[in-house]
Amino acid sequence: MIRLTDVRLDAEAERLVLEVIRSGRLAQGPMVAEFERQFAEICGVAHAVAVSSGTTALVAAVQALDLRPGDEVVTTPFTFVATLNAILEAGAVARLVDIEPGTFTINPDRVAEAIGPSTRAIMPVHLYGLPADMPRLSELAGEAGISLIEDAAQAHGAVVAGRPVGSWGIGAFSFYATKNLTTGEGGVVTTDDDALADRLRLLRNQGMRARYQYEVAGHNYRMTELQAAIGLSQLPHLDDWTSARQRHAQILRDALSGIQGLSLPDNDHSRTHVFHQFTVRIGDAARVDRDAVATALHKAGVESGIYYPKLTFDYDCYRDHPQVQVDQAPVASAAARQVLSIPVHQWLTNADLDAIATAMIGVLGVGD
Repeated sequence: MIRLTDVRLDAEAERLVLEVIRSGRLAQGPMVAEFERQFAEICGVAHAVAVSSGTTALVAAVQALDLRPGDEVVTTPFTFVATLNAILEAGAVARLVDIEPGTFTINPDRVAEAIGPSTRAIMPVHLYGLPADMPRLSELAGEAGISLIEDAAQAHGAVVAGRPVGSWGIGAFSFYATKNLTTGEGGVVTTDDDALADRLRLLRNQGMRARYQYEVAGHNYRMTELQAAIGLSQLPHLDDWTSARQRHAQILRDALSGIQGLSLPDNDHSRTHVFHQFTVRIGDAARVDRDAVATALHKAGVESGIYYPKLTFDYDCYRDHPQVQVDQAPVASAAARQVLSIPVHQWLTNADLDAIATAMIGVLGVGD
């Protein structure tokens, strides 16, 4: 089976993890500090505050802004549910608006319509590794005097308009096991704001400035030394791995172009796609529907995934939630019915890519 994701750790990961084990210090320490320093450099920011997960990174980012009950955060319903959960956990109201048809990212026009007197932040999601329209969203945030929180969980190293994601506002990254860069579990919040970084460091460490010196009501959001060691072993490879994903994406794009009813990932060169996923749309004009394609791929030995089968507000636990405000989202609803992700990761061989393309063409037909 050609897997949708393939997690591999090398000898350097083993060496650094063993170094941590032998040191006797497993909780947050020098490995975490070095991981923060190097990741801040990648994002071009002054601060990277490591935390225990990508969800925690989002929660901490929202909490650091000191939002009050009734304060609104505008975001997309077409995302992993952690985006929504983080807003709710921080006590804010999520205002969910539609996405752009070609990029799967939040539509700035819908954001502009949603901004009101209660809006305190915009939270775009850089979905599948493609950045949202950050120049426009940054402009909207600036005009309204509100914050910008980037859900960059899937977009390590992505760039938009020549600027890394995570540097436009407050960035929140995930290092879950299947991400382009992993620590197993873990996350980072990025910022250029010294005061905000200081507050984030307090929040992640039970609100302590020093031992038993409590300054805010905090939490245990800390990253472990073991997590940081795994991440440090991978950071030197991120550029090469990203280039491999982009090369594989171009091979798939060339092989699959022109197939009736098949829409390929957006190719906007002002937004550097790092291809956490290679996600296509199986439209109404296709010969078969999305589920039939997924079934055929599985029979051919190619794993695929549906990210995401429903919008966040389509689940019962959120549908009537008092902190969830929903705008019409027909573009996102259509995407949820049609998207399918196929393998693009850095470990694929040319034979794998040929097998993936052959399987797709076999079920959908030959391109023009």
